[in-house]
Order: sequence, then structure tokens, then C-alpha cells
Amino acid sequence: QVQLVESGGGLVQAGGSLRLSCAASGRTFSPNAMGWFRQAPGKEREFVATISASSTFTYYADSVKGRFTISRDNAKKAVYLQMNSLKPEDTAVYYCAARNGWVTTEFNEYDYWGQGTQVTVSS
Repeated sequence: QVQLVESGGGLVQAGGSLRLSCAASGRTFSPNAMGWFRQAPGKEREFVATISASSTFTYYADSVKGRFTISRDNAKKAVYLQMNSLKPEDTAVYYCAARNGWVTTEFNEYDYWGQGTQVTVSS
């Protein structure tokens, strides 16, 4: 059984930083693409960032480009999201996702999801 568990969310002031972590479990689980999505109250889930299996390819939403960095550690089956220069509009529940295929920004193409971690940025 595959599980993704996020951690690292919290409350931070605008301009601050947070680092989200996502740990995957499952003995034979070896995902290709991993990604982060977020969902604010009353809004649809939106793409944030994705990374390929070898970390050679990353892609970001325009809204976070230059501020967020996605990385992964395959030995630990983990993916991270370093978030700097946070803005109030970054407030959302952040979800980790994984899929066996190539990177994609489409949330319905991911096979596995975490339960989410709340990020709140105060102004």
C-alpha cells in the first residue's frame, strides 16, 4: 500500500519561508514524477511544481517561479518544497502527489496523493 505523508506546514508572516516535506511509503513504490499542488478555500486545486525521477527536470507555476524550489531524495522516497518570500495568496492546503508516468501539471493524472498540510501566510 502506497502512502504519501506531508509535513512542514504552518503559520508564517509574509516574506517568510517554509519547507514542506513529503515522505512516501510502500516497499516497491518508486514513482517517476512527483509534484506539489495546492487548494485555497473556495478554489480549485492548482499545480505548484513538479520534478522528474532523476531531478533533471523541474517545472513551476508562474505564480511561484523564483520563490519556490522543488527537490527530491529518491533514497528516502521524499520530495520537498522550499517556499521563500511567501505571500498571503500562497495560503492553501498543500498536497504532495506522485505518478508512474512523466511529469505533468494536470492533477487528475497523478496516481497517489497525500492528505495535505495547511500553509497560512499572514500579512
